[in-house]
Amino acid sequence: MTSGVLADSKIKKLNWVDIQFIKLSVAGAILMIAKLWEPLLSLDWYWYATIFVLAAIKPAYKALGK
Repeated sequence: MTSGVLADSKIKKLNWVDIQFIKLSVAGAILMIAKLWEPLLSLDWYWYATIFVLAAIKPAYKALGK
């Protein structure tokens, strides 16, 4: 069994509340990293926008595509 198949079988056991808790925990971890490593917060706003857009392209295309 490959790691992708194993991950898919584990994720299918989760409901929407579990997925939201995963998102919340990731957001909390990112905020903690940003708080501990201050140079991360010194970037200009457009770097954050670029990261957001690049990270959102594939999931949005997959969800909204044909």
